Amino acid sequence: MSKKIVSVVGTMFFRDGKLLIDKPKERPTFQMVGGRIEKGETPLETAIRENKEELGNQFIYDESKLRFIMDFKEVATSDPKLDIHMYVFQYDGELGGKTTTSEEIEAFMWFGINDNQTLLSNTLKNKILPYAIKNKLIY
Repeated sequence: MSKKIVSVVGTMFFRDGKLLIDKPKERPTFQMVGGRIEKGETPLETAIRENKEELGNQFIYDESKLRFIMDFKEVATSDPKLDIHMYVFQYDGELGGKTTTSEEIEAFMWFGINDNQTLLSNTLKNKILPYAIKNKLIY
């Protein structure tokens, strides 16, 4: 029997050498801002929708400065029987406003190189953090 594959999107927002991550209420680890691609959506449309849903309406950024960086497949942190196809965008602009928690998100964190990696999802630990360190986006 083959595994189920779900397509998801994550957006990397950086400020002062740190990556913005969030912690959903139903998960034990922090993850990238993002979520599942819905039927009929492009990865970019999903990134924009998920950013609004997770960051709240007080977070200010320019959607036109989202740039596709990479995609990959891996096993979901939340379910070893589930494979995810992850599309990753990076924001290359100024940030304003503030994040607000919601029914879905209980906390936000600006993650730096010296912060505790045990708090992170597999995607952050195995793919995003190495990319960010290599490209001197996180320090």
